[in-house]
Amino acid sequence: MRLFVGVTDDQWFHLLAERPSWAEVNFWRPSGLGFQALSEGELFLFKLHAPHHFIVGGGFFARALRLPLSLAWESFGEANGVRTLPEMRRRIAKYRRQPEEDLGNPDLTCLMLAEPFFLKREEWIHVPASFKPNVVVGKGYDTATEEGRWLFDAVAERLQAKPLQEVEERPATLAAVSTPRFGAPKIVRPRLGQGAFRALVTEAYERRCALTGEKTLPVLEAAHVQPYAEGGPHDVSNGLLLRSDLHRLYDQGYITVDPDDRRLLVSGRIREEFHNGRHYYALEGQALAEPHRGFMPVTRERLLYHAERVYRA
Repeated sequence: MRLFVGVTDDQWFHLLAERPSWAEVNFWRPSGLGFQALSEGELFLFKLHAPHHFIVGGGFFARALRLPLSLAWESFGEANGVRTLPEMRRRIAKYRRQPEEDLGNPDLTCLMLAEPFFLKREEWIHVPASFKPNVVVGKGYDTATEEGRWLFDAVAERLQAKPLQEVEERPATLAAVSTPRFGAPKIVRPRLGQGAFRALVTEAYERRCALTGEKTLPVLEAAHVQPYAEGGPHDVSNGLLLRSDLHRLYDQGYITVDPDDRRLLVSGRIREEFHNGRHYYALEGQALAEPHRGFMPVTRERLLYHAERVYRA
């Protein structure tokens, strides 16, 4: 397993640590550069700025995306480590050394971390000797090396001290604490939250409505195919990016997607109940777009669930 120790903004860390029950956090960078140091399920750890050379928490890496500021805020809100969008804009302007009025809607590197944890002061871990004071962004490790294994064991030991019920609800965390002292760490996909779901579905469909091709980002929403309240996961294979009006109709069962030919079906209930709907009936038979390469398409099983359990035929 690889680990990455990232240098964090102290304000970002302390704000999030005040409420340690986050399902996910966004470790964002003010640039739009990529990140390839980790794969899904590997550990991303937080190190405070000098003079505090300690690892103070972390999370399990989900994915790195380049997102506009507006989408990053809409998806994660305070899980961005700031209380308001204006505060986030001010911080980006500071890091970029750019006037705030010139920012526009800049792209950020968003490292989405699931199942985050924040260590108490007495649990902080001193960084390995190879992590030099002049490291600005971060440094990677591997459990195949002595330092990397020591670091993983130190993190696992602290996670083992957490309440069992809390750990059992977090699959990647459970895998880490269950790793034998000298055994190979098991990498498990972390449980994603609503924010990561929103961001991933938006990127999977290339910021276009999966049924109409609409590209106006503020009116696009991530819809669960099998409702989350009915066991549907926050996963791209259970999501569609839909125009906001279609999202509402989809959630309420007035439209669905045929699970076999993957085309739009529009219920006659719209006409019966609202004496209208011609714009929606004109979309009948519209083919569902496929997600961008690298993302899983919606499964037939999820589409079938919606067609049989939610759709008002």
